[in-house]
Amino acid sequence: MPTVRASSMKAKDVKRPIDTGRGGSQRNVRLSILRVNKPGTRQRITDDAPPTESPPTPPTDLDAALDPAQAPESLPSFTPRSVDDVDFDEEAFQSALEGSAGMGAKGEEVRGTVIGHESDGVYVDIGGKAPGWLPRQECGLGVVTDVVEQFPQGKQLKVLVTGEQNAEGMVTVSCRALMVRESWATVTRLAREAAVVQTLISGFNRGGCTCHVEGLRGFIPRSQLVDGDNYSTLVGKTIGVTVLEVNPKTSKLVLSEKQASRTQRFAELKVGDLVTGRISGLRRFGCFVDLGPVSGLLHQRCISAGHVGELREVFTLGETISALVTDVDAARGRIALNTALLESLPGEMLMAKADVMGQAEQRAERARAVLFQERQQEQQPAAPDPVSETHGPVANSGRSLAFSPPTPKPHQ
Repeated sequence: MPTVRASSMKAKDVKRPIDTGRGGSQRNVRLSILRVNKPGTRQRITDDAPPTESPPTPPTDLDAALDPAQAPESLPSFTPRSVDDVDFDEEAFQSALEGSAGMGAKGEEVRGTVIGHESDGVYVDIGGKAPGWLPRQECGLGVVTDVVEQFPQGKQLKVLVTGEQNAEGMVTVSCRALMVRESWATVTRLAREAAVVQTLISGFNRGGCTCHVEGLRGFIPRSQLVDGDNYSTLVGKTIGVTVLEVNPKTSKLVLSEKQASRTQRFAELKVGDLVTGRISGLRRFGCFVDLGPVSGLLHQRCISAGHVGELREVFTLGETISALVTDVDAARGRIALNTALLESLPGEMLMAKADVMGQAEQRAERARAVLFQERQQEQQPAAPDPVSETHGPVANSGRSLAFSPPTPKPHQ
């Protein structure tokens, strides 16, 4: 009888009619079932022959797997199980994850406690399965000479994770990196607020001076120094600066002493102050007065109550004058000046300018009173017009119509 091979691996007997050859009769032949006893060995089971070993024959269909539910008794038993049958609930799984997960990912800020010391660093407990390692050079912005003294046992720290976990689950942490991050955030805020900070000049080069702000190295160009010609003499001195440019990615911090001087000067000036300055520019609309780190504008209509024709007939370039401050706008960098308020008579600045400048201090008291009175009147709301109260709106118009009683006719 010819041997019939199964086209695919089955887990039960399958009866299939086949042609026996010459007689043409059909007979039910039970297909053999392959069973794996050990690697590289399979047995063939038929109706008439005992199991015999044969060379391993790879299955023709790898996707057709044995169905454990329909396997005969001769095959090893297998009971399928679902996730619900496993004695391991979600809470236990989550607890196992939390217990095995390391504390502190790279770039994360964590709090910890000093638990040990080495000659080259400190061990910090950050709540993980292993402590964090704080190297000596990462203990601060400056030089740390004694880690035991500066980081005693039990001290609470706020550190930044800078290294990935090693095989023992230990991460590298840093106080210095966290301080640098906070310092960049501080100088960025100072730049936004245009605040003035004091700094010590630590060195100089051909382009300017170097210093430190919030522990960060900054640079002041010569063009941004008040005394740029003698900038080498500033080493060891403390000056006020403001932040011109800040870029944490490139570690760029540019400062300005001139801008700080202007900011301080604007903070000092108030309306009504009598200032003295030098004429630095003459224009068609007025003249500029140099007040040190800032400049004020003396407009043509504020020079005198009389008619002013040509400015060069009143002032000369470089001349020193006194004027009253009438407006300060720090946001726009503008200072308004006035000399007409110092006059006792209209046009006195044109005819007796020396007398006005010589008596500027005495005249400033009266001028302030006049200035403040005018400003108060401008701030007070206008008194209501009794006639305008009878106004009524006109349809389809933004104008008002005044109603007044008719004028009586004279008796004839």
